[in-house]
Amino acid sequence: MARLLSVNVGLPRDIHWNGRTVHTGIWKDPVRGRCRVGRLNLEGDGQGDLAGHGGEQRAVFVYQIESYRYWQEQLKRTDFVHGQFGENFTIEGLPDDAVCIGDRYQIGSALFELTQPRVTCYRVGIRMNEPRMPALLTSSGRPGFYFRVLQEGEVGGGDEIVKVGEAKERMTVAEINALLYSPNHARDRLERALRIEALSPGWRSSFEALLQSQTTAASSGNAGLALAAAAHPVTPGFRPLGVTAIDHESADVLSLTMQSADGQPLPTALPGQYVVLRLQPAGSGQPLFRCYSLSGAPSAERYRISVKIEPNGVAGTYLRDHVRVGDDLEVSSPRGSFILQSGERPVVLLSAGIGATPVLAMLYALAASRSTRKVFWLHGARDRQHHPFAAEVRQLMLALPKSRSYVCYSGPDSRDKIGEDFDATGHLSRSVFDKIGVAREADVYLCGPTRFMSDMKGALATLGVAPERIHVEIFNGSESMTPGVVGAATRAPHLPNDDAKTGPLVTFARSGIAAHWKASTYQSILELAEACDVPVRWSCRTGVCHSCESGLVSGAVVYGPEPLDKPADGNLLICCSQPIRDIVIDL
Repeated sequence: MARLLSVNVGLPRDIHWNGRTVHTGIWKDPVRGRCRVGRLNLEGDGQGDLAGHGGEQRAVFVYQIESYRYWQEQLKRTDFVHGQFGENFTIEGLPDDAVCIGDRYQIGSALFELTQPRVTCYRVGIRMNEPRMPALLTSSGRPGFYFRVLQEGEVGGGDEIVKVGEAKERMTVAEINALLYSPNHARDRLERALRIEALSPGWRSSFEALLQSQTTAASSGNAGLALAAAAHPVTPGFRPLGVTAIDHESADVLSLTMQSADGQPLPTALPGQYVVLRLQPAGSGQPLFRCYSLSGAPSAERYRISVKIEPNGVAGTYLRDHVRVGDDLEVSSPRGSFILQSGERPVVLLSAGIGATPVLAMLYALAASRSTRKVFWLHGARDRQHHPFAAEVRQLMLALPKSRSYVCYSGPDSRDKIGEDFDATGHLSRSVFDKIGVAREADVYLCGPTRFMSDMKGALATLGVAPERIHVEIFNGSESMTPGVVGAATRAPHLPNDDAKTGPLVTFARSGIAAHWKASTYQSILELAEACDVPVRWSCRTGVCHSCESGLVSGAVVYGPEPLDKPADGNLLICCSQPIRDIVIDL
Protein backbone atom coordinates (compact mmCIF):
# COMPACT_ATOMS: atom_id res chain seq x y z
CA MET A 1 0.00 0.00 0.00
CA ALA A 2 1.39 3.41 -0.98
CA ARG A 3 1.66 5.89 1.87
CA LEU A 4 2.20 9.63 2.35
CA LEU A 5 5.29 9.92 4.57
CA SER A 6 5.62 13.70 4.85
CA VAL A 7 3.83 16.86 3.75
CA ASN A 8 6.34 19.64 2.97
CA VAL A 9 5.71 23.33 2.37
CA GLY A 10 7.75 26.49 2.09
CA LEU A 11 7.31 30.08 0.94
CA PRO A 12 9.64 31.59 -1.66
CA ARG A 13 12.82 33.20 -0.39
CA ASP A 14 15.73 35.12 -1.91
CA ILE A 15 19.06 33.30 -1.99
CA HIS A 16 22.49 34.26 -3.30
CA TRP A 17 23.82 32.15 -6.15
CA ASN A 18 26.77 32.83 -8.45
CA GLY A 19 26.71 36.54 -7.67
CA ARG A 20 22.97 36.83 -8.31
CA THR A 21 19.79 36.83 -6.28
CA VAL A 22 17.34 34.02 -7.00
CA HIS A 23 13.74 34.03 -5.76
CA THR A 24 12.78 30.40 -5.20
CA GLY A 25 10.42 28.14 -3.29
CA ILE A 26 12.61 25.02 -3.69
CA TRP A 27 13.18 24.78 0.08
CA LYS A 28 10.32 22.79 1.67
CA ASP A 29 10.01 21.74 5.32
CA PRO A 30 7.79 19.02 6.83
CA VAL A 31 4.43 20.06 8.32
CA ARG A 32 3.39 18.91 11.76
CA GLY A 33 -0.14 17.60 11.86
CA ARG A 34 -2.55 17.92 8.97
CA CYS A 35 -2.41 20.37 6.07
CA ARG A 36 -5.15 21.92 3.97
CA VAL A 37 -4.87 21.25 0.22
CA GLY A 38 -6.38 23.88 -2.09
CA ARG A 39 -6.94 23.79 -5.81
CA LEU A 40 -3.70 25.65 -6.55
CA ASN A 41 -1.54 24.98 -3.54
CA LEU A 42 -1.02 23.61 -0.06
CA GLU A 43 -1.59 25.89 2.91
CA GLY A 44 1.68 27.63 3.73
CA ASP A 45 3.30 26.76 0.38
CA GLY A 46 4.34 28.91 -2.57
CA GLN A 47 6.43 28.98 -5.75
CA GLY A 48 8.93 31.65 -6.71
CA ASP A 49 8.47 31.22 -10.47
CA LEU A 50 4.83 30.67 -11.38
CA ALA A 51 5.70 30.41 -15.07
CA GLY A 52 7.47 27.12 -14.44
CA HIS A 53 5.95 25.81 -11.21
CA GLY A 54 2.60 25.76 -9.44
CA GLY A 55 -0.84 26.44 -10.87
CA GLU A 56 -3.73 24.06 -11.41
CA GLN A 57 -1.74 21.48 -13.40
CA ARG A 58 1.20 21.50 -10.95
CA ALA A 59 -0.47 22.12 -7.63
CA VAL A 60 1.37 19.37 -5.72
CA PHE A 61 4.82 17.93 -6.49
CA VAL A 62 5.38 14.33 -5.43
CA TYR A 63 8.65 12.43 -4.92
CA GLN A 64 9.28 8.88 -3.73
CA ILE A 65 11.41 7.68 -0.81
CA GLU A 66 12.68 4.89 -3.06
CA SER A 67 14.25 7.56 -5.30
CA TYR A 68 15.78 9.16 -2.21
CA ARG A 69 17.59 5.88 -1.55
CA TYR A 70 18.70 5.68 -5.18
CA TRP A 71 20.23 9.15 -5.09
CA GLN A 72 21.85 8.57 -1.73
CA GLU A 73 23.71 5.68 -3.32
CA GLN A 74 24.49 7.46 -6.59
CA LEU A 75 25.69 10.68 -4.97
CA LYS A 76 27.23 9.08 -1.89
CA ARG A 77 25.11 11.30 0.38
CA THR A 78 23.53 10.69 3.80
CA ASP A 79 22.23 14.19 4.53
CA PHE A 80 18.81 14.06 2.85
CA VAL A 81 15.70 15.27 4.68
CA HIS A 82 12.04 15.19 3.65
CA GLY A 83 11.48 17.97 1.10
CA GLN A 84 15.07 17.59 -0.17
CA PHE A 85 13.96 17.54 -3.82
CA GLY A 86 11.50 20.40 -3.43
CA GLU A 87 8.53 18.04 -3.20
CA ASN A 88 5.30 18.71 -1.36
CA PHE A 89 4.57 15.04 -0.79
CA THR A 90 7.30 12.60 0.16
CA ILE A 91 5.70 9.21 -0.47
CA GLU A 92 6.39 5.51 -0.29
CA GLY A 93 5.37 3.64 -3.43
CA LEU A 94 4.00 4.92 -6.75
CA PRO A 95 7.30 4.67 -8.70
CA ASP A 96 7.64 6.72 -11.88
CA ASP A 97 7.88 3.59 -14.02
CA ALA A 98 4.57 2.24 -12.69
CA VAL A 99 2.13 5.13 -12.17
CA CYS A 100 0.42 6.62 -15.22
CA ILE A 101 -0.74 10.04 -16.30
CA GLY A 102 -4.43 10.28 -15.45
CA ASP A 103 -4.29 7.99 -12.41
CA ARG A 104 -6.44 9.32 -9.56
CA TYR A 105 -5.76 8.91 -5.85
CA GLN A 106 -7.54 9.59 -2.59
CA ILE A 107 -5.24 10.90 0.17
CA GLY A 108 -6.93 11.95 3.39
CA SER A 109 -10.05 13.87 2.39
CA ALA A 110 -8.53 15.21 -0.86
CA LEU A 111 -8.68 13.75 -4.37
CA PHE A 112 -5.80 14.06 -6.85
CA GLU A 113 -5.09 13.35 -10.52
CA LEU A 114 -1.63 12.82 -12.00
CA THR A 115 -0.95 15.34 -14.79
CA GLN A 116 2.73 15.32 -15.83
CA PRO A 117 6.32 14.52 -14.86
CA ARG A 118 8.34 17.16 -13.10
CA VAL A 119 10.17 19.62 -15.36
CA THR A 120 13.53 20.13 -13.68
CA CYS A 121 15.39 23.44 -13.62
CA TYR A 122 18.65 24.75 -12.21
CA ARG A 123 17.11 25.51 -8.81
CA VAL A 124 16.96 21.84 -7.83
CA GLY A 125 20.71 21.84 -8.51
CA ILE A 126 21.10 24.73 -6.07
CA ARG A 127 19.02 22.95 -3.42
CA MET A 128 20.99 19.72 -3.85
CA ASN A 129 24.35 21.49 -4.16
CA GLU A 130 24.79 19.47 -7.36
CA PRO A 131 24.59 21.49 -10.63
CA ARG A 132 24.08 18.31 -12.70
CA MET A 133 20.88 17.44 -10.85
CA PRO A 134 18.37 18.61 -13.51
CA ALA A 135 19.98 16.32 -16.09
CA LEU A 136 20.44 13.47 -13.63
CA LEU A 137 16.78 13.49 -12.56
CA THR A 138 15.55 13.52 -16.15
CA SER A 139 17.98 10.97 -17.61
CA SER A 140 17.49 8.53 -14.70
CA GLY A 141 13.76 8.20 -15.34
CA ARG A 142 13.11 9.38 -11.76
CA PRO A 143 11.76 12.91 -12.23
CA GLY A 144 8.78 12.65 -9.86
CA PHE A 145 5.38 13.97 -10.87
CA TYR A 146 2.67 16.55 -10.31
CA PHE A 147 -0.88 16.21 -9.03
CA ARG A 148 -3.91 18.27 -9.97
CA VAL A 149 -6.34 18.70 -7.05
CA LEU A 150 -9.78 17.40 -8.02
CA GLN A 151 -11.25 17.73 -4.54
CA GLU A 152 -9.85 19.98 -1.84
CA GLY A 153 -9.31 18.53 1.61
CA GLU A 154 -6.80 17.78 4.34
CA VAL A 155 -3.82 15.44 4.28
CA GLY A 156 -1.13 14.40 6.75
CA GLY A 157 1.90 12.21 7.15
CA GLY A 158 0.87 8.55 7.53
CA ASP A 159 -2.19 8.80 5.25
CA GLU A 160 -2.73 5.89 2.90
CA ILE A 161 -2.71 6.63 -0.83
CA VAL A 162 -5.66 4.83 -2.39
CA LYS A 163 -6.03 4.50 -6.15
CA VAL A 164 -9.58 5.34 -7.20
CA GLY A 165 -9.35 5.64 -10.99
CA GLU A 166 -7.11 5.59 -14.02
CA ALA A 167 -6.88 6.85 -17.59
CA LYS A 168 -7.98 4.65 -20.51
CA GLU A 169 -4.63 5.20 -22.24
CA ARG A 170 -1.87 3.85 -19.99
CA MET A 171 1.51 5.62 -20.18
CA THR A 172 3.76 5.89 -17.15
CA VAL A 173 5.47 8.99 -15.87
CA ALA A 174 8.82 7.55 -16.92
CA GLU A 175 7.52 6.81 -20.44
CA ILE A 176 6.07 10.30 -20.88
CA ASN A 177 9.26 11.85 -19.54
CA ALA A 178 11.48 9.87 -21.95
CA LEU A 179 9.17 10.56 -24.90
CA LEU A 180 9.84 14.30 -24.60
CA TYR A 181 13.46 14.44 -23.47
CA SER A 182 15.15 11.45 -25.15
CA PRO A 183 15.98 11.33 -28.89
CA ASN A 184 13.31 8.70 -29.66
CA HIS A 185 9.97 10.42 -30.40
CA ALA A 186 8.06 7.53 -31.93
CA ARG A 187 4.97 8.72 -33.77
CA ASP A 188 2.66 6.03 -32.40
CA ARG A 189 3.72 6.86 -28.82
CA LEU A 190 3.17 10.57 -29.40
CA GLU A 191 -0.32 9.80 -30.66
CA ARG A 192 -0.96 7.63 -27.60
CA ALA A 193 0.20 10.40 -25.26
CA LEU A 194 -2.11 12.91 -26.91
CA ARG A 195 -5.08 10.64 -26.24
CA ILE A 196 -4.57 11.03 -22.46
CA GLU A 197 -7.14 13.62 -21.43
CA ALA A 198 -5.45 14.36 -18.09
CA LEU A 199 -2.09 15.27 -19.68
CA SER A 200 -1.29 18.91 -18.85
CA PRO A 201 -1.61 21.49 -21.66
CA GLY A 202 2.11 22.30 -21.63
CA TRP A 203 3.18 18.73 -22.26
CA ARG A 204 0.37 18.30 -24.77
CA SER A 205 1.69 21.29 -26.76
CA SER A 206 5.20 19.81 -26.75
CA PHE A 207 3.98 16.48 -28.11
CA GLU A 208 1.84 18.22 -30.74
CA ALA A 209 4.92 20.16 -31.87
CA LEU A 210 6.94 16.95 -32.11
CA LEU A 211 4.17 15.30 -34.12
CA GLN A 212 3.93 18.31 -36.43
CA SER A 213 7.69 18.32 -37.00
CA GLN A 214 7.48 14.72 -38.21
CA THR A 215 4.65 15.67 -40.57
CA THR A 216 6.78 18.44 -42.08
CA ALA A 217 9.85 16.20 -42.28
CA ALA A 218 11.95 18.32 -39.93
CA SER A 219 15.46 16.91 -40.18
CA SER A 220 16.66 17.14 -36.61
CA GLY A 221 16.28 18.68 -33.19
CA ASN A 222 13.53 18.52 -30.61
CA ALA A 223 10.57 20.61 -31.70
CA GLY A 224 8.84 19.86 -28.42
CA LEU A 225 11.49 21.76 -26.49
CA ALA A 226 12.99 24.34 -28.84
CA LEU A 227 11.75 27.86 -28.26
CA ALA A 228 10.60 30.02 -31.16
CA ALA A 229 14.05 31.62 -31.25
CA ALA A 230 15.51 28.30 -32.40
CA ALA A 231 12.63 27.07 -34.53
CA HIS A 232 14.09 27.75 -37.99
CA PRO A 233 17.67 26.43 -38.05
CA VAL A 234 19.80 26.77 -41.17
CA THR A 235 23.19 25.47 -42.26
CA PRO A 236 26.04 27.47 -40.71
CA GLY A 237 28.42 29.41 -42.93
CA PHE A 238 28.63 32.30 -45.38
CA ARG A 239 28.48 32.58 -49.16
CA PRO A 240 29.60 35.44 -51.42
CA LEU A 241 26.81 37.56 -52.87
CA GLY A 242 27.40 40.28 -55.41
CA VAL A 243 25.95 43.76 -54.84
CA THR A 244 23.71 44.58 -57.80
CA ALA A 245 22.06 47.80 -56.60
CA ILE A 246 22.51 50.47 -53.93
CA ASP A 247 19.57 52.77 -53.18
CA HIS A 248 19.20 55.70 -50.77
CA GLU A 249 15.83 55.20 -49.07
CA SER A 250 16.00 58.27 -46.82
CA ALA A 251 18.51 60.65 -45.27
CA ASP A 252 20.04 57.87 -43.17
CA VAL A 253 18.90 54.54 -44.69
CA LEU A 254 20.73 52.71 -47.47
CA SER A 255 19.50 49.57 -49.26
CA LEU A 256 21.79 47.01 -50.85
CA THR A 257 20.46 44.38 -53.24
CA MET A 258 22.58 41.24 -53.60
CA GLN A 259 22.54 38.20 -55.86
CA SER A 260 24.42 34.93 -55.91
CA ALA A 261 27.90 35.33 -57.37
CA ASP A 262 27.75 31.80 -58.85
CA GLY A 263 24.23 31.99 -60.23
CA GLN A 264 22.89 29.37 -57.85
CA PRO A 265 19.45 29.92 -56.25
CA LEU A 266 19.39 31.46 -52.79
CA PRO A 267 17.45 29.99 -49.85
CA THR A 268 14.10 31.79 -49.85
CA ALA A 269 13.66 33.77 -46.65
CA LEU A 270 10.52 33.65 -44.59
CA PRO A 271 8.94 37.13 -44.34
CA GLY A 272 10.61 38.94 -41.43
CA GLN A 273 13.92 37.04 -41.32
CA TYR A 274 17.40 38.54 -41.45
CA VAL A 275 20.90 37.65 -42.67
CA VAL A 276 24.28 38.02 -41.00
CA LEU A 277 27.04 39.86 -42.91
CA ARG A 278 30.73 39.19 -42.33
CA LEU A 279 32.59 42.40 -43.13
CA GLN A 280 36.35 42.89 -43.23
CA PRO A 281 37.12 46.63 -43.31
CA ALA A 282 40.67 47.39 -44.46
CA GLY A 283 43.11 47.69 -41.57
CA SER A 284 40.84 46.02 -39.00
CA GLY A 285 42.09 42.89 -37.29
CA GLN A 286 38.85 41.04 -36.67
CA PRO A 287 35.89 40.81 -39.04
CA LEU A 288 32.68 42.60 -38.17
CA PHE A 289 29.45 40.62 -37.95
CA ARG A 290 26.15 42.44 -38.31
CA CYS A 291 22.55 41.28 -38.64
CA TYR A 292 20.29 43.01 -41.15
CA SER A 293 16.64 42.25 -41.83
CA LEU A 294 15.65 41.43 -45.39
CA SER A 295 13.42 44.27 -46.53
CA GLY A 296 12.33 43.09 -49.96
CA ALA A 297 9.96 40.53 -51.42
CA PRO A 298 10.73 36.84 -50.68
CA SER A 299 13.01 35.66 -53.47
CA ALA A 300 15.41 32.88 -54.44
CA GLU A 301 17.20 35.28 -56.80
CA ARG A 302 18.10 38.28 -54.67
CA TYR A 303 18.22 39.64 -51.14
CA ARG A 304 17.73 43.26 -50.14
CA ILE A 305 18.94 44.63 -46.83
CA SER A 306 18.35 48.16 -45.58
CA VAL A 307 20.88 49.72 -43.23
CA LYS A 308 20.53 52.77 -41.00
CA ILE A 309 23.74 54.81 -41.07
CA GLU A 310 24.40 55.75 -37.46
CA PRO A 311 26.85 58.62 -36.70
CA ASN A 312 29.33 56.24 -35.04
CA GLY A 313 28.21 53.01 -36.70
CA VAL A 314 31.30 51.25 -37.98
CA ALA A 315 29.52 48.67 -40.17
CA GLY A 316 26.97 51.07 -41.66
CA THR A 317 29.65 53.65 -42.42
CA TYR A 318 31.79 50.97 -44.08
CA LEU A 319 28.88 49.83 -46.27
CA ARG A 320 28.11 53.42 -47.28
CA ASP A 321 31.67 54.57 -47.94
CA HIS A 322 33.40 51.48 -49.32
CA VAL A 323 30.91 49.03 -50.86
CA ARG A 324 29.96 49.58 -54.49
CA VAL A 325 27.87 47.78 -57.11
CA GLY A 326 29.85 44.77 -58.28
CA ASP A 327 31.50 44.11 -54.92
CA ASP A 328 30.98 40.83 -53.10
CA LEU A 329 29.74 40.53 -49.53
CA GLU A 330 29.83 37.43 -47.31
CA VAL A 331 26.25 36.63 -46.29
CA SER A 332 24.66 33.90 -44.16
CA SER A 333 21.45 32.07 -44.98
CA PRO A 334 18.26 33.80 -43.75
CA ARG A 335 17.68 33.30 -40.03
CA GLY A 336 15.26 34.22 -37.26
CA SER A 337 11.83 33.39 -35.93
CA PHE A 338 10.22 36.83 -36.29
CA ILE A 339 8.12 35.66 -39.21
CA LEU A 340 4.65 36.27 -40.57
CA GLN A 341 2.24 33.61 -39.34
CA SER A 342 -0.53 32.21 -41.51
CA GLY A 343 -4.16 32.58 -40.48
CA GLU A 344 -7.18 34.80 -40.88
CA ARG A 345 -6.77 37.19 -37.95
CA PRO A 346 -6.05 40.87 -38.61
CA VAL A 347 -2.36 41.76 -39.02
CA VAL A 348 -0.79 44.83 -37.43
CA LEU A 349 2.65 45.77 -38.79
CA LEU A 350 3.88 48.19 -36.14
CA SER A 351 7.27 49.91 -36.51
CA ALA A 352 9.36 53.01 -36.06
CA GLY A 353 12.52 54.11 -37.85
CA ILE A 354 14.60 51.30 -39.34
CA GLY A 355 12.28 48.84 -37.56
CA ALA A 356 10.20 49.02 -40.73
CA THR A 357 12.54 46.61 -42.55
CA PRO A 358 11.30 43.19 -41.34
CA VAL A 359 7.62 44.18 -41.35
CA LEU A 360 8.06 45.58 -44.87
CA ALA A 361 9.05 42.09 -45.99
CA MET A 362 5.83 40.84 -44.38
CA LEU A 363 3.86 43.49 -46.25
CA TYR A 364 5.44 42.31 -49.51
CA ALA A 365 4.34 38.73 -48.76
CA LEU A 366 0.78 39.79 -47.91
CA ALA A 367 0.53 41.89 -51.05
CA ALA A 368 1.94 39.11 -53.26
CA SER A 369 -0.74 36.71 -52.00
CA ARG A 370 -3.49 39.35 -52.34
CA SER A 371 -4.36 38.62 -48.73
CA THR A 372 -7.94 39.32 -47.66
CA ARG A 373 -6.91 39.75 -44.01
CA LYS A 374 -7.24 43.15 -42.41
CA VAL A 375 -3.76 44.69 -42.59
CA PHE A 376 -2.71 47.74 -40.59
CA TRP A 377 0.56 49.51 -41.43
CA LEU A 378 1.46 51.72 -38.46
CA HIS A 379 4.77 53.58 -38.59
CA GLY A 380 6.53 56.33 -36.70
CA ALA A 381 9.26 58.55 -38.17
CA ARG A 382 10.83 61.92 -37.44
CA ASP A 383 9.82 63.58 -40.74
CA ARG A 384 9.57 62.91 -44.48
CA GLN A 385 13.34 63.15 -44.91
CA HIS A 386 13.75 60.30 -42.38
CA HIS A 387 10.82 58.21 -43.60
CA PRO A 388 12.13 55.28 -45.70
CA PHE A 389 9.96 53.17 -48.01
CA ALA A 390 7.02 55.63 -47.96
CA ALA A 391 6.15 55.35 -51.67
CA GLU A 392 6.90 51.61 -51.65
CA VAL A 393 4.45 51.00 -48.80
CA ARG A 394 1.70 53.04 -50.44
CA GLN A 395 2.03 50.97 -53.62
CA LEU A 396 1.94 47.66 -51.74
CA MET A 397 -1.14 48.68 -49.76
CA LEU A 398 -3.09 49.06 -53.01
CA ALA A 399 -2.93 45.27 -53.46
CA LEU A 400 -4.64 44.67 -50.10
CA PRO A 401 -8.39 45.27 -50.12
CA LYS A 402 -8.68 45.48 -46.32
CA SER A 403 -5.67 47.61 -45.49
CA ARG A 404 -5.19 50.79 -43.51
CA SER A 405 -2.04 52.90 -43.11
CA TYR A 406 -1.34 55.41 -40.36
CA VAL A 407 1.95 57.31 -40.05
CA CYS A 408 3.03 59.63 -37.25
CA TYR A 409 5.84 62.20 -37.57
CA SER A 410 7.37 63.26 -34.28
CA GLY A 411 8.97 66.42 -35.74
CA PRO A 412 7.57 67.18 -39.19
CA ASP A 413 9.29 69.74 -41.40
CA SER A 414 7.30 72.73 -42.65
CA ARG A 415 7.35 71.15 -46.11
CA ASP A 416 5.83 67.85 -44.90
CA LYS A 417 2.17 67.59 -45.84
CA ILE A 418 -0.30 66.13 -43.35
CA GLY A 419 -2.78 63.82 -45.07
CA GLU A 420 -0.24 63.13 -47.81
CA ASP A 421 3.14 62.40 -46.20
CA PHE A 422 1.82 61.56 -42.75
CA ASP A 423 -1.41 61.33 -40.76
CA ALA A 424 -0.64 62.96 -37.41
CA THR A 425 2.05 64.78 -35.46
CA GLY A 426 3.36 62.94 -32.40
CA HIS A 427 3.80 59.27 -31.64
CA LEU A 428 1.82 56.08 -32.12
CA SER A 429 -0.29 55.32 -29.04
CA ARG A 430 -3.31 53.51 -27.68
CA SER A 431 -5.53 56.35 -28.90
CA VAL A 432 -4.27 55.75 -32.45
CA PHE A 433 -5.14 52.05 -32.13
CA ASP A 434 -8.65 53.00 -31.06
CA LYS A 435 -9.01 55.61 -33.77
CA ILE A 436 -8.23 53.27 -36.67
CA GLY A 437 -9.92 50.20 -35.20
CA VAL A 438 -7.07 47.84 -34.27
CA ALA A 439 -8.76 44.70 -32.94
CA ARG A 440 -7.58 42.96 -29.78
CA GLU A 441 -7.60 39.60 -31.61
CA ALA A 442 -5.01 40.84 -34.14
CA ASP A 443 -1.54 39.37 -34.67
CA VAL A 444 0.92 42.19 -34.03
CA TYR A 445 4.47 42.36 -35.42
CA LEU A 446 6.50 44.95 -33.56
CA CYS A 447 9.96 46.35 -34.33
CA GLY A 448 11.73 49.61 -33.54
CA PRO A 449 13.83 51.45 -30.95
CA THR A 450 13.83 50.15 -27.38
CA ARG A 451 11.66 52.94 -25.92
CA PHE A 452 9.17 52.62 -28.77
CA MET A 453 8.92 48.85 -28.24
CA SER A 454 8.29 49.28 -24.53
CA ASP A 455 5.61 51.93 -25.10
CA MET A 456 3.86 49.87 -27.76
CA LYS A 457 3.85 46.72 -25.61
CA GLY A 458 2.16 48.73 -22.87
CA ALA A 459 -0.40 50.20 -25.25
CA LEU A 460 -1.19 46.79 -26.74
CA ALA A 461 -1.62 45.33 -23.25
CA THR A 462 -4.18 47.98 -22.35
CA LEU A 463 -5.97 47.23 -25.62
CA GLY A 464 -6.23 43.59 -24.51
CA VAL A 465 -4.00 41.96 -27.13
CA ALA A 466 -2.84 38.59 -25.77
CA PRO A 467 0.94 38.41 -25.17
CA GLU A 468 1.30 35.38 -27.44
CA ARG A 469 -0.05 37.44 -30.34
CA ILE A 470 2.58 40.16 -29.95
CA HIS A 471 5.62 39.14 -32.00
CA VAL A 472 8.74 41.18 -31.31
CA GLU A 473 12.04 41.66 -33.16
CA ILE A 474 14.99 43.10 -31.25
CA PHE A 475 17.88 44.22 -33.44
CA ASN A 476 20.67 44.35 -30.86
CA GLY A 477 20.28 41.04 -29.06
CA SER A 478 17.26 39.09 -27.92
CA GLU A 479 14.85 38.90 -25.02
CA SER A 480 16.47 37.22 -22.04
CA MET A 481 14.96 34.40 -19.97
CA THR A 482 16.60 33.91 -16.58
CA PRO A 483 13.89 32.32 -14.43
CA GLY A 484 13.94 33.29 -10.78
CA VAL A 485 16.78 35.80 -11.03
CA VAL A 486 15.66 39.11 -9.49
CA GLY A 487 17.12 42.57 -9.11
CA ALA A 488 19.74 42.09 -11.82
CA ALA A 489 20.80 45.36 -13.45
CA THR A 490 20.40 45.47 -17.23
CA ARG A 491 23.67 46.44 -18.89
CA ALA A 492 24.63 46.83 -22.51
CA PRO A 493 26.67 43.90 -23.86
CA HIS A 494 30.42 44.42 -23.40
CA LEU A 495 33.71 42.55 -23.45
CA PRO A 496 34.42 40.53 -20.30
CA ASN A 497 36.64 42.16 -17.70
CA ASP A 498 39.44 39.66 -18.39
CA ASP A 499 39.24 39.05 -22.15
CA ALA A 500 41.95 36.48 -22.82
CA LYS A 501 43.12 37.94 -26.16
CA THR A 502 43.93 34.36 -27.20
CA GLY A 503 41.89 31.23 -27.86
CA PRO A 504 38.83 30.73 -30.05
CA LEU A 505 36.88 33.91 -30.74
CA VAL A 506 33.20 33.73 -29.78
CA THR A 507 31.12 36.35 -31.60
CA PHE A 508 27.59 37.15 -30.45
CA ALA A 509 26.32 38.50 -33.76
CA ARG A 510 23.12 40.22 -32.66
CA SER A 511 24.81 41.87 -29.68
CA GLY A 512 27.90 42.97 -31.62
CA ILE A 513 30.35 41.45 -29.10
CA ALA A 514 33.36 39.22 -29.86
CA ALA A 515 35.24 37.71 -26.91
CA HIS A 516 37.92 35.05 -26.60
CA TRP A 517 37.19 31.68 -25.04
CA LYS A 518 39.14 30.88 -21.89
CA ALA A 519 38.63 27.26 -20.85
CA SER A 520 40.08 27.83 -17.40
CA THR A 521 37.47 30.49 -16.66
CA TYR A 522 34.26 29.33 -18.37
CA GLN A 523 32.54 25.96 -18.28
CA SER A 524 30.19 26.82 -21.13
CA ILE A 525 29.46 29.41 -23.78
CA LEU A 526 26.53 30.47 -21.60
CA GLU A 527 28.95 31.53 -18.85
CA LEU A 528 30.97 33.60 -21.34
CA ALA A 529 27.76 35.23 -22.63
CA GLU A 530 26.78 36.10 -19.05
CA ALA A 531 30.22 37.62 -18.42
CA CYS A 532 29.56 39.85 -21.45
CA ASP A 533 25.97 40.69 -20.35
CA VAL A 534 24.70 39.30 -23.64
CA PRO A 535 20.93 38.60 -23.30
CA VAL A 536 20.49 34.84 -22.88
CA ARG A 537 17.75 32.29 -22.30
CA TRP A 538 18.19 29.31 -19.98
CA SER A 539 16.51 27.19 -17.33
CA CYS A 540 18.23 23.85 -16.62
CA ARG A 541 21.84 24.82 -17.51
CA THR A 542 22.64 21.12 -18.09
CA GLY A 543 21.45 20.31 -21.62
CA VAL A 544 17.92 19.15 -20.82
CA CYS A 545 15.34 21.84 -21.50
CA HIS A 546 16.70 23.46 -24.73
CA SER A 547 15.69 26.93 -23.51
CA CYS A 548 19.18 28.12 -24.45
CA GLU A 549 19.09 26.67 -27.98
CA SER A 550 20.45 29.28 -30.38
CA GLY A 551 21.56 29.54 -33.99
CA LEU A 552 25.14 28.63 -34.89
CA VAL A 553 26.00 31.07 -37.67
CA SER A 554 29.48 29.62 -38.23
CA GLY A 555 32.08 27.44 -36.52
CA ALA A 556 31.77 24.29 -34.42
CA VAL A 557 31.38 23.27 -30.76
CA VAL A 558 31.75 20.23 -28.53
CA TYR A 559 29.47 19.30 -25.64
CA GLY A 560 30.32 18.60 -22.03
CA PRO A 561 28.10 17.28 -20.62
CA GLU A 562 26.34 15.75 -23.61
CA PRO A 563 22.73 16.99 -23.93
CA LEU A 564 19.99 14.40 -23.54
CA ASP A 565 18.73 15.24 -27.05
CA LYS A 566 20.82 17.14 -29.59
CA PRO A 567 19.64 20.51 -30.91
CA ALA A 568 18.62 20.90 -34.53
CA ASP A 569 21.36 20.91 -37.15
CA GLY A 570 22.58 24.49 -37.38
CA ASN A 571 21.79 25.23 -33.72
CA LEU A 572 23.66 24.75 -30.45
CA LEU A 573 22.90 24.55 -26.74
CA ILE A 574 25.01 27.28 -25.15
CA CYS A 575 24.54 25.94 -21.60
CA CYS A 576 26.72 22.86 -22.12
CA SER A 577 28.89 23.60 -25.19
CA GLN A 578 32.41 24.87 -25.72
CA PRO A 579 33.95 26.21 -28.96
CA ILE A 580 36.63 24.21 -30.79
CA ARG A 581 37.41 27.09 -33.16
CA ASP A 582 36.13 30.60 -33.84
CA ILE A 583 32.33 30.63 -33.79
CA VAL A 584 29.53 33.08 -34.46
CA ILE A 585 26.30 32.68 -32.49
CA ASP A 586 22.89 34.16 -33.18
CA LEU A 587 22.69 36.06 -29.87
